[in-house]
Amino acid sequence: MEESNELIAQRRLKAAELRDGGINPFANDFQVAHTSEEVFLRHGEEDAESLENGPVEYTLAGRIMARRDFGKAAFIQIKDRKARLQVYVAKNLLGEEDFALYRKLDIGDIVGIRGTPFRTKTGELSIRALSLRLLTKSFLPLPEKWHGLTDVETRYRQRYLDLMVNPDVAGVFKKRARIISFIRDFMVHHDFLEVETPMMQPMAGGATARPFVTYHNTLKMELFLRIAPELYLKRLVVGGLERVFEINRNFRNEGISIQHNPEFTMMEFYQAYATYEELMDFTEELICALVEEVNGSRQLTYNGRTVDVSPPWQRLSIREAICAHSDLTEEDLADRDRVLAAARKLGLEVDSRLSHGKLLTEIFDAVAEPQLWNPTFITGYPTEVSPLSRKNDRNPDIVDRFELFVVGRELANGFSELNDPDDQKERFLRQLAEKEAGDEEAHGMDEDYIRALEYGLPPTAGEGIGIDRLVMLLTDSPSIRDVILFPQLRKEVKG
Repeated sequence: MEESNELIAQRRLKAAELRDGGINPFANDFQVAHTSEEVFLRHGEEDAESLENGPVEYTLAGRIMARRDFGKAAFIQIKDRKARLQVYVAKNLLGEEDFALYRKLDIGDIVGIRGTPFRTKTGELSIRALSLRLLTKSFLPLPEKWHGLTDVETRYRQRYLDLMVNPDVAGVFKKRARIISFIRDFMVHHDFLEVETPMMQPMAGGATARPFVTYHNTLKMELFLRIAPELYLKRLVVGGLERVFEINRNFRNEGISIQHNPEFTMMEFYQAYATYEELMDFTEELICALVEEVNGSRQLTYNGRTVDVSPPWQRLSIREAICAHSDLTEEDLADRDRVLAAARKLGLEVDSRLSHGKLLTEIFDAVAEPQLWNPTFITGYPTEVSPLSRKNDRNPDIVDRFELFVVGRELANGFSELNDPDDQKERFLRQLAEKEAGDEEAHGMDEDYIRALEYGLPPTAGEGIGIDRLVMLLTDSPSIRDVILFPQLRKEVKG
């Protein structure tokens, strides 16, 4: 710590000396015309002789990531938004003044360079600096070169530093941007309209989750950060916007894990005159196309194992999945008492008052979900765990719903929408009773949504796809924190 404080003091002293010499250590008048990528793209195949015979001048800027000094000359490595590039700095090329400035630079400083490309004796494409400017003085030293930034807590808390010194991290977030851009284009191509719905809502709804609560002083009313945009998006379908989607931020006041962050991103969409079966086909098409676009094939690797997204994907009912991954039979699952006994035998902490359907989903989560590695659609969800889904015409105990599982975790949830206002009101009333009985994830009666349904919601199917989990899959990231730039963390403890 003492050594670090001394380094910081030395850097601040250099900044003061530069100011005294008339040099602003935080200049803002340097015009950047090129990137490192442009140098590599234009000259990556040129030999040394060709570069010397036809010099092209470049004006670049970047952060100094490394330096090797040789008295009156040096090599520095600068990093801009595209790549890292080696720069040759020599007194006879820069002149006394610029080279004296170079002597006061540190790793981490941001500089502007004007120079020409050449190849070193080892053949590395580099820039020969003809002039040099200090644009930003860095007061804090970067992590030690060979070990980098490895502490996970520091990486997440100081993402700016993580991006600076760990080259692969920026690649994850660039791929995330490509994924979202592809999804947006895919949806627009299929005639979906992108919309925005409120993040602060007078009533939490659209999912079973505990909300964050806030208060609006002027309106003198309690508001909730949205747990899902569902009820607003379906209002738009009622209004005649028959295909809508939103790439949205949701907030759920729940636990944090490698799969969960209180603030997360989903793509939610609704299509009039479609069924949940059609959305399964659509989802398969979307994700197959996405994986091919960003990965180059329909196979990828996650956690050392191959994931094959080639269609057709497996489709199982929740009961079929339980039977396939346990010693339970269909006869067992039809009997609530046997299901309760099975849940307890598995060591699940379940309330004896839980409904038959909720017990089934608890057992599914424990025995089947972790085994679903390649993409698998699970259907046949119990009605009592699906308050917004349409009941199945042949079996009212289940709903027309699916969840998509990949690498042992849920990636998407979709269903044919409940559009009978009386049925919806009845289910809301049951949720209200559960809320009053102490269920913090149950929600109240949304009278306006019922009113919207009374005007008529056309037959509709809707779905939510977890963007963060999708990015985890396509970047082989073990934790959701690796794909969120600024994940939620506990308060920093000062040493």
